[in-house]
Amino acid sequence: MAQLSLFLVVLLALVIPIFMARFNVNNVPTAVAEIIVGIVMGSSGFNLISQTHDLSFLSNLGVILLMFLSGMEIDFDLLSKKNNPKSRSQSGKVVDPLPTAGMAFAGVAVMSIILAFLLNKFGLFSEIPLAAIIFMTVALGVVIATLKEKDILGRPIGQTILLTAVMGEVIPLLLLTIYASLHGGNAEKLWLIILLFAAAIFLLWRFRQPYDWFVKVTKATTQLDIRLAFFLIFALVTVAETVGAENILGAFLAGMVMKLLQPSEATKDKLTSIGYGFFIPIFFIMTGVGLNLRRLLAHPEMLVLLPVLVIFLFLAKAPVLAVYMHKFDKRNAFAGGFLTATTITIVLPTLQVARRLHLIDQIHSDVFILAAVIVCIVSPIVFNSNFVLSPEDRIKQRVVMVGANTFTMPIIHDLHDNWYSVKLFTSDENNFNTFKSRADINLIPSLTKEELEKAGGFDGDIFVAAMHDDKLNYALGKMAKEAGVNRVIVRQMQPDAQTINDLEDNNIEVFNFSNVRAALMRALIESPAVYQVMTDTKNVLYSVVVRNTKYTGRQLMDWEFVDKMTVSRIRRDDAWLSPHGSTVIEPGDEIIFSGEFETADEIRQILGKQ
Repeated sequence: MAQLSLFLVVLLALVIPIFMARFNVNNVPTAVAEIIVGIVMGSSGFNLISQTHDLSFLSNLGVILLMFLSGMEIDFDLLSKKNNPKSRSQSGKVVDPLPTAGMAFAGVAVMSIILAFLLNKFGLFSEIPLAAIIFMTVALGVVIATLKEKDILGRPIGQTILLTAVMGEVIPLLLLTIYASLHGGNAEKLWLIILLFAAAIFLLWRFRQPYDWFVKVTKATTQLDIRLAFFLIFALVTVAETVGAENILGAFLAGMVMKLLQPSEATKDKLTSIGYGFFIPIFFIMTGVGLNLRRLLAHPEMLVLLPVLVIFLFLAKAPVLAVYMHKFDKRNAFAGGFLTATTITIVLPTLQVARRLHLIDQIHSDVFILAAVIVCIVSPIVFNSNFVLSPEDRIKQRVVMVGANTFTMPIIHDLHDNWYSVKLFTSDENNFNTFKSRADINLIPSLTKEELEKAGGFDGDIFVAAMHDDKLNYALGKMAKEAGVNRVIVRQMQPDAQTINDLEDNNIEVFNFSNVRAALMRALIESPAVYQVMTDTKNVLYSVVVRNTKYTGRQLMDWEFVDKMTVSRIRRDDAWLSPHGSTVIEPGDEIIFSGEFETADEIRQILGKQ
């Protein structure tokens, strides 16, 4: 029976995603589908799968890997003001994702505590802290997957929802650790949790520098990057258990440390494959197997609690909706508020810890899990049904250009509006009057840092200083870099070597007019075809970083649209490769290719989709 149970679980882990793909079941997260199938195959249904020692071990390893990968999902750049510039929503309001998300989650925390007290007051559930922790959790993995599907992870509303979900995973996890320490008889060791964070910082400091060397010497038979990841997991899990914290906190911190090491796309892809390819599905399926709905039906009072919990899980996220309504389009704010109600990944380990400490019985645990499953089914469906891409969410990159002149106007018109939103600034009233009918130009009193900041001149992904004055362009480029703009491009007509070196040292890109003209003439002489591609008005030359895992690990010749594109070069780990039909594309490869405008646009979007 034990061997049969293991076989069935592994078989179901394979069959469930195939079934969902075949019947186009996109609105329900795979994790929820696995829990539902586990319920059907376990004691609540056909009773074909039972808890065994091997399955318990694999399930426990699955939850540890789930927390590790959740830690790796945190984008620390979003927590930095420098890398998290303000953006304007469709309504014209300024959106700063970090404070907006912080305000939203603060409201969630307050509402969760109120709802937990109400449960206690009406005699439905006595553990107020535990209920509050569960109500404030957000399923970060489900949220990220849904945002990626909509391709808005890097947009203002996507960043805000993501940061809200990050807080809804990190903060409840820390609160759970404190709660478990107090109830587990380890209150005097609570301060030792600091050692866990110290261990994480030490491991980061110790391994950050040699990590690049790890990647370089990694071979198919060694996989040192993966061995390092598992070392971090078990090291921090061991430290966590030693100081009286929960092992899931150790695993989560290990994921954060791994993220800070900036692993390659290939490493992240391998770790994701190990976790979600085998161990994590076993955890979700066994969670469903452990649910006993027949036992629940034998306790009518529990059936009364179920709808209350479902309603409370939604009500707990009502403050998110209220905050989002002030910042975003009302329809999208409604959808985003519902998405943050998604909660499953932290609820499951939280209940697991509570059962181990005998703070909650199995029946109450089953009701909470069932309520979380219902919410996790409804929330993504409501989000996908209501969310509509607004103009600022469709734009891939925001370009700010300073200088309205005969050089910048053709560039603005040639930049494809499917990929770029261009905002042009000038302080010259004559130029403004000359070109205002040809482009959206903003006239400002002067090109000072204060005036540009006031007008939103640094609220972009790319800043281009394109005046006819080299010194002014230099100063504008330095201002933009100091303001935290990711990419800064400076036009230089007749630069000196010191200026070029200084700009490059500050990570500012230089458009050297003389070099560009010379390079184009050389291309025309040496490679007329290259010159034709660069100046062709019917075709376009693009570069794209391949993130879509559907097209990685495959040969170029196997791509269904390879006959509609011409691949010129492939950059991998700062080295250029000559492409062949047999070249296997890896995650993170940068592809330089050309093709007709519409086709190339579609290919670029497909390959860059996460």
